[in-house]
Amino acid sequence: MTKILTGGVAKTEVADTLGAQGLTALQVTVSNDMDAAMQLRSGQADYYLGTCHTGAGASLGVLVGLLGSGACHTFGRSIPTEAQVTALLDQGKKAFGFGMDQLADTAPVIARAIAARAA
Repeated sequence: MTKILTGGVAKTEVADTLGAQGLTALQVTVSNDMDAAMQLRSGQADYYLGTCHTGAGASLGVLVGLLGSGACHTFGRSIPTEAQVTALLDQGKKAFGFGMDQLADTAPVIARAIAARAA
């Protein structure tokens, strides 16, 4: 089972959106950025999806500081394709940030790409 933590301004909404996808390979837990960073570092969680108003800084600020920029990627206000997310996963990205007003389109794309790896 792949564990995804959600954080940021719309952390509950992201968790609800992921849960509605019916991807049984994923366990989704609402968290916060500091706990998420510690769980990712220790291997207790696999991925983090963070949101803020713009998707630029606050969605991943703490995670970039604690995990390094190599483990993090922000989509900002753009909506990724599954191929883009898969490429980022292949590069070792574990924490993704995006604007909360993009969550209905962005969160499912990220979840499907992660679930495809878990299968």
